[in-house]
Amino acid sequence: MAIPDPAHAAPRLQPEVPAGTKESSLTLERGLSLLQAVADAESEAPTISDLAARIGVSRAAVYRLLGPLQSRGLVRREGSRVRLGLGVLWLAGRVLPQLRVACTPALRGLAEKVGATAHLTVADGSEAQAVAVVEPSWTSYHVSYRVGTRHPVQRGAAGQAVDLPVGSPRWISSSGDLQQGAFGVAAPVRGVPGLRASVGVVALQPIAADEIGPMVVETAEAVAEALR
Repeated sequence: MAIPDPAHAAPRLQPEVPAGTKESSLTLERGLSLLQAVADAESEAPTISDLAARIGVSRAAVYRLLGPLQSRGLVRREGSRVRLGLGVLWLAGRVLPQLRVACTPALRGLAEKVGATAHLTVADGSEAQAVAVVEPSWTSYHVSYRVGTRHPVQRGAAGQAVDLPVGSPRWISSSGDLQQGAFGVAAPVRGVPGLRASVGVVALQPIAADEIGPMVVETAEAVAEALR
């Protein structure tokens, strides 16, 4: 029996993607790029010409892309300049509740295992904010940590862990940085685009960091997986 020559084997056909799907994906990508370009403007609002140059399309294409974004309140035009719209605030307001729902099971497991208050902290510029807090159910006493608490990212394990570089220690500990008599261990949440965050525990007694640290790291990885 003759063995077919691989060089002359029938080509493997790739699934054919409908032209309309490709076009829709490209339009969506350009629309998102346009929204990002408007958001990236730190001072004066960009003009139509600025946006066309930044995302590599014509001015006419920018006008077409702006239509759906304007109708949803995500951008607004002031003559030839474009700014973010109030619709972005509404979207932002939906982020934290969904963030809490996604990370609470992992934080609950950490709090119960360690017997200390577990939290997710997210960086907002130079400040760190506690956005989700879970207290253990079986301890006689524990730290009551309020959601919304803010502090500089340079202080406390939770803040410092947010920007802990890859290749450095996997977790960081602190003692009395934010509150006298409070001890913390925290690890960064990595691999979630656009998110600077950490998972940590805080207690009113010294924490065995070598024992608790790996648990915090594992929880941070679970939170990252839940948010992807």
